[in-house]
Amino acid sequence: MGSAPAAPTVVYASRTGFVVDALRTAILNGELRAGQPLVEADLARSFGLSKTPVREALKTLAGVGLVTISDYRGALVRVVDARMAHNVFDVRVLLEPAAVQRAVEAGLDTGPAQDALNRAAEAGDGAERSMANREFHRLLYAGCDNPVFVGILDSLRDQTALITVTAWNSLPSWDTEAEEHAAILDAARRGDSDEARRLTEAHIYTFGQRAQRALEQLESGT
Repeated sequence: MGSAPAAPTVVYASRTGFVVDALRTAILNGELRAGQPLVEADLARSFGLSKTPVREALKTLAGVGLVTISDYRGALVRVVDARMAHNVFDVRVLLEPAAVQRAVEAGLDTGPAQDALNRAAEAGDGAERSMANREFHRLLYAGCDNPVFVGILDSLRDQTALITVTAWNSLPSWDTEAEEHAAILDAARRGDSDEARRLTEAHIYTFGQRAQRALEQLESGT
């Protein structure tokens, strides 16, 4: 690795946080490719840091599903496949629509979610767009008043972003997703919790199917 991935210009509470954010961005924008080794010594040298914050950052990224770590192969950027997409979206389609419904019933403030959609529309690359979309989803479900729901769904955000960016590279579907997001937000703005739930379920299911098809094509080389 010749140079460290660029991190956003923000103030970090720790060196580990800086490395986590830089590596997350590099993974989600494709600078670090699926299956690429992440060698502690090389990364530490590139960042101008000791191995300790790099090691902790890799553990953090492994915990959110962006990196895999084994005794034999060390740390690698996670390889995305159709099975992974199925598993992630299988959980989301069970939990997220119900969480969105409850949040709308509780009187969801849709302004921040609209801001997230605006950022997605203005995004300069796939990683930025994907993270804005993930933030949109979180802003819809976070008000469900069930921290267990929120915790499970939060734990899938980075994996969802990785799947999304990989699938977009093979089968772009941004326009379709933007329209679906706008429809969900409109239902939430009107306070129609049943419609918000139905549209969220349909959106997650159909995107999951599109992502699986795209990843199956990548796996088969077609």
